[in-house]
Amino acid sequence: MSRPTLRRAWRWLWAAEARGTRNHSYLRDRLLALPLLTALTFTPFAWAHTTLRDDAAYIRTRAAPALVDLADARASLQIADREAADSLRAGRAVELSGLSERYRTRTSRATQRLNQVARSGALSASERQDLDVVAGLVADYGTWTAWAQANAADRALREAALAYARSILCSAREPARADRPDAHRACRPATGFTATAVVDRVTALERALQERLSDRAEPGFGVLVAFGVSGVAFLLLVRGFWRTQVFLHHRFRLYVSLPLLAAALPLLALPLLAADAVLVQSAQRSAGSTARALSDETSPRIESDAAAEPFGTPDRYVIAALEDSVDHELAEGRLAFLDGAPAWAVPAGLVSAAVTGATLHGYRREYVRLTRPGAVP
Repeated sequence: MSRPTLRRAWRWLWAAEARGTRNHSYLRDRLLALPLLTALTFTPFAWAHTTLRDDAAYIRTRAAPALVDLADARASLQIADREAADSLRAGRAVELSGLSERYRTRTSRATQRLNQVARSGALSASERQDLDVVAGLVADYGTWTAWAQANAADRALREAALAYARSILCSAREPARADRPDAHRACRPATGFTATAVVDRVTALERALQERLSDRAEPGFGVLVAFGVSGVAFLLLVRGFWRTQVFLHHRFRLYVSLPLLAAALPLLALPLLAADAVLVQSAQRSAGSTARALSDETSPRIESDAAAEPFGTPDRYVIAALEDSVDHELAEGRLAFLDGAPAWAVPAGLVSAAVTGATLHGYRREYVRLTRPGAVP
């Protein structure tokens, strides 16, 4: 780019009124520069802000609830497995009384949670297929547990059926504790070709959702570039409006140009929207950290302790507490009164650019019409 072109661009975008600047040339330059800067201010900003809001909405309404449901289903199935083992130890008595109420409650709860994940819209087509496989395996687990109950009097059949049911639920378990060798051991998720059990597949779905949530929680290169372009254009536009008002005051004896002042009013909303974008981004990161705890820190033991002591001090990694926390972080991490504002940013910018262009064009035509023959324009 040649130096004269750079100087001309500088004069359009930033330079103050120069001594000897012709009125006609100055108005022509501003007629081109200010509408262009207005479009560069509002359009990238609206796109970037809408992208952030859409990501936050996806996390709040889809990803986070699906992670809560998967974590609850995983923990509930393992609690139900422990309840089934404890009930089946009663032998023949369990044939009449049936498995414990807690077993039935937890298996029903797990099934309900998996159905909610299927309806959440957070999973891809292949992940939906994996979830269908999980639902089928859960049904098989219930069938074999019921078969173990029906043959509770025969210890060999009962234990064989329970062992097979557990293999459907878990491919591996945590190591036995030296102080409690008979304690119920939680499932240890497997990876790779051996990850065929229910807990393995549910854990894989959680990890996939975690990766997607982490991607949505970060603003991305395009959003950062858009905010950068919009920010630079905003500063140049504010200065351009100010210098144009000063020019009209000195050369045209206007105290203030009301149409240009009205065209600049939409700029007042941008700092509020920028503050909202910062809050949304901060909330997404906090919610992402809380959501990771749903997969990494929750366990059947914590859920069992919370159920056994409902009025005690809950563990910080209780699923219900994490669910409330992520909902609160995402709900509070925005300026609620600006929920519909991003949709109006581009129309407001276009209207502002049109008003600015029409106003400066009118001043330019009026000046040419009133200029005396032979006068310097």
